[in-house]
Parts: sequence; C-alpha cells; structure tokens
Amino acid sequence: MNALTAPSSPIETDALVIGAGPVGLFQAFQLGLLEIASHIVDALPAAGGQCVQLYGDKPIYDVPGIPATSGRGLAESLLRQLEPLKPGFHFGQQVETLERQADQRLLMRTTGGKSFLAKTVFIAAGVGAFVPKRIALDGIGRYEGSALFYHPDALERFDGQTVVVNGGDDAALATALALVGRASKVTLLHRRDAFQAEEGLITQVRSQIATGALNLAVGQPMAFDGQVLKIATPDAHTLALPLDALIACLGISPRLGPIADWGLDLVRKQVPVDTERFQTCEPGVFAVGDVNTYPGKKKLIVCGFHEATLAAWAATEIVFPGKAVPLQYTTTSTRLHQLLGVA
Repeated sequence: MNALTAPSSPIETDALVIGAGPVGLFQAFQLGLLEIASHIVDALPAAGGQCVQLYGDKPIYDVPGIPATSGRGLAESLLRQLEPLKPGFHFGQQVETLERQADQRLLMRTTGGKSFLAKTVFIAAGVGAFVPKRIALDGIGRYEGSALFYHPDALERFDGQTVVVNGGDDAALATALALVGRASKVTLLHRRDAFQAEEGLITQVRSQIATGALNLAVGQPMAFDGQVLKIATPDAHTLALPLDALIACLGISPRLGPIADWGLDLVRKQVPVDTERFQTCEPGVFAVGDVNTYPGKKKLIVCGFHEATLAAWAATEIVFPGKAVPLQYTTTSTRLHQLLGVA
C-alpha cells in the first residue's frame, strides 16, 4: 500500500462515488437530482472508464433513446448532463481505505493524499480500477512524475523537451503525433516495427517518420536512469536514447485493488448487493454496475443506470433521515428545472 498523506481535514460530502465510468457519472446525476452532494474519484486521468479506454471509438447501439454512439460520445453526453449539478472530480487516484467513524460516516483516503468523510459511498468501479501497465524494470518507479509518465492527459509540460513515447497502440501513436512540433525531439519506441492501432493513425505516424519529424526506435527497454533509456534491439544490440521524459502508453488493466480489503463480501471479485437498494453488506455502501452481483445480474450499461437510480433513492434515507423525499419528474418539477439550470 502506498504511503498516504492525508490533508488536515477531510472533504465532507453526502456521497462519494468511486468510478467515473458511465454508471458512476449517472450515479452522481441521480444523486444530484435528489440534492445529495457528491464527489467522484477515479484512477484514470479523465472520466469515461472502460467505455472510453476500451471502446472509445467503437459503436454502441443499446443505450435507450440513442440509436448509435461511442464510448467517448456516451461519456461526453453524461458529463454534459451532469455538469449543472456540479459534483467534485478527483482523477488519477484510488480510494485505498474505508473506515467507519463513531458518527457512522465513512472516512476514505486516496493514493493522491486526499481524504473524504461521506455519509454514503457508491462503488461504481466496473471490473476494477483501470491502471496503466508499468514498464517492468527494477527501480524505475522512482522516476514516476519526474522523468517517467504513464498516459499523461496534458502534454504542455513536455514543450521543448526530448521525449520517448513507449508503445504501439492508438494511445501511444496519438501521443507521439501530438508531441510533434511541441517537443524538440520525439522518438516512438515499440518492440517491433508494426503497430496495433487505427489505420489512420498508422498512416500519419509513417508519414511523420518519413519526413524526419518523428523518430522510430525498435526494441525493448532494458535500463533507465532518469536521463538515458537503454533498449535491446531485435538484432541483440544495445541502443541508448538520451531523454528528458519517457512516456509509457502500454495499455491499461483493471484491478479490483483495495476494495478487496474493505471487509465486503466478495463473490468472484464482485460485490453482492440486494436488488431493492443495491446496498452491500455494509450499511451506506452501495455497489452499482459491473462491480456488483445478484441473481439475474446482466452486465449491461442500461442495467447499471437502473441500479444507480434505486441506489440513489435508498441513500436518501441515510442523507435525509426522517424526511419523506417526494418523487419528482424532470418534465414538470420546477425544483428539478432549477437544479438543471433550465428554469
């Protein structure tokens, strides 16, 4: 477990949503309609989760009312829908610990040094937190954040630098192309002179290599000291690449991570819930989307939206104890129109 540096006082909120994929975003939306304030934490640097990372440009045809969209398009639509309700977003970190407090609220700390004190928690982590695949070299972790970066979302910091981008998929090629003209020198490193990426990206990369704007190195990393990356080439030679920054885009993998240590019942790495409230065995802790399991469970986005709706209503009993919360419709409720900014 990483060392945690918690702030002097935690962020207090009605609800903490763990996961910013489609179901997590819709969970926050449903909470907002019920005037339950929320914050969202995700291990990735931006919202979208599995839909964006694995199906960003692939068509999706089974979202109600939308004949066709993509993973990225769906995430963008959900973010626009959620925007008026103003949840807090916290990217690039995982929730590591969950502790029940004397007042029954839940204290959670993240790998990013933040802490939250919430009345309710909604686990919308899908098949787990998507984390970047690391370069397998001993001691290389010491350079993360200074000379080594995984899937960075902002490239301005690399302006004028000598950069090596390691990878051969869409993300690696797109990153290398985006750095051409920004960085002083860009080298794309891949284990072989072939890529698993969208054909248009490959064409652009080949064109930039032909003009000399982008360099190509073929081989595997074998040593890194923060300034020079040594690679083993296919012909058994060693090549040294001086650099200011090494960007690794080696894909991502899902890991259930610390959730497995929170004392929740687990069935094949999934969290059992009831089908009335979608609450786990821990009061006030709900699980929605692919991370949960119950008789008849179907891993579909539309099912996750249904689960998030019922979980949000169940949370009203905890957030607003003793208060009868009326069912309102966005078609007619002036209060909901105010919340959504359409009054």
